[in-house]
Amino acid sequence: MRLRACIALLLYVSACATSAPSPKEPAARDPRLANLQRAATLPWTDGGRCAVQEASEPWPVLAERCFYVLDHDRVRFRDITGRCAVASAGAAVGVGLCVLAGPEIVVGAVIVAGVVVVGFAIKEALDAYALDMGRPEVRPVPETAPAPQKPSPKKRPKPEPKGPDFPPVGPTEVTERDRPRCEPVPVPHEGKDDAHNKCADQFPPNRYPGMDVLVGGVSFDALQVGVRVLWEIKTHQFDTYPDFIRRREIEKELEQMLRERTAAAACGYDFVVGVSTQAHKDALLEADSSLNVVVTGCKR
Repeated sequence: MRLRACIALLLYVSACATSAPSPKEPAARDPRLANLQRAATLPWTDGGRCAVQEASEPWPVLAERCFYVLDHDRVRFRDITGRCAVASAGAAVGVGLCVLAGPEIVVGAVIVAGVVVVGFAIKEALDAYALDMGRPEVRPVPETAPAPQKPSPKKRPKPEPKGPDFPPVGPTEVTERDRPRCEPVPVPHEGKDDAHNKCADQFPPNRYPGMDVLVGGVSFDALQVGVRVLWEIKTHQFDTYPDFIRRREIEKELEQMLRERTAAAACGYDFVVGVSTQAHKDALLEADSSLNVVVTGCKR
């Protein structure tokens, strides 16, 4: 990638809405508008069409899906925190995508050369927002429900025929609804361990901060931004355990990780285990060398 002289730092902080928007400030709390404003600071080769199409998604999803139409000749990414380089170990992901898709914005992480002209598609979408903000609110007129008709006294409804009292015998057809869902679904954290949840949010980093993710009917601690990688995070004080407790803990973890890795692979995801210490990593790899284990360094 050719890099020219760096002129502007072009990512400004997006506000994180914690309550319903008030009538006086709908635009400031509209995540779609915030995504469009953030995308307007970047150079796109398609005029911003992809960014407009994905603007309703969370920013990490937009960044992942539109990364390929970014003008890479004019953008440089700096992994200032060092998290992306570590989190990308063993996974086919570029540090640039990880930096761009991060849920939080780090000043100086994305540098653009030259003056950015807002893509025509993004400009049209922002102009539409400006027009909507100037229009008076139009409230739908409630429909009047028709009065219920009285049944005719001469005609009585016929009773429906009753089926057999026993269930049908034979194999039941499996429908799409019965199959495990591979689409990632954010769900609340299962545990109340703040240190564990903080590590799961910040280290990979998590595409859905503050949430676990359900894939294939199995709950994972994090889905890494920018790639199809699911994470299981362990922050146990493994080094302080007696030997027999360590062995029991490893046995229990391997059973859990086998279930998670199988579900991830069935849905086309890679699976990574994050542990706090090198001793914990060594014990897991000694028990199962096929695991992908990374030392996070997260503290208790």
